[in-house]
Amino acid sequence: MTPAATSISARLAAAPPYSYRADPAVPKFDDSRPLIIYDGVCVLCSRGMHAIAKRDTVARIRFTSAQSPLGQALFVHYGLDPVVFETALLLSEGRAFGKLDMSFEVGRWLGGSWRLFDIFRPLPRAAQDRAYDLIAKNRYRLFGRTATCQLPDPAWRARVIDTPAPPAQ
Repeated sequence: MTPAATSISARLAAAPPYSYRADPAVPKFDDSRPLIIYDGVCVLCSRGMHAIAKRDTVARIRFTSAQSPLGQALFVHYGLDPVVFETALLLSEGRAFGKLDMSFEVGRWLGGSWRLFDIFRPLPRAAQDRAYDLIAKNRYRLFGRTATCQLPDPAWRARVIDTPAPPAQ
């Protein structure tokens, strides 16, 4: 089966833990805490990361945009499109999660209403991917897009890797 025919979730699950550490194209980073790589110009994605950061009161999760050097390198490392961003990516304990698997993991950590993603767990992988893809493919049209990656809230800026510098005044 070719990589294109294999689901993103299956490819990510098959990747050896911490495989990015041996990839010279991936910048070194502190991977002692979970990291979410998300589309920084997608309004839905950015708002989702703000909501996760707000709920994550112990500051367990860190963030970087898919447009950052680290995000780009990780997308390429895992065989994901570094332009289209067909999924957000979660790295936790060296393992990579995408699509709804990422949402399941985050929901497990945050609890409460974040566990609503679990309603999709009993569905076959193909149905889960179709549900995720339907929103992902239409996210700009439905929720909007910004011209540049949105700067994080100052309260959680320290949790962001590769934060763009504020514009000069």
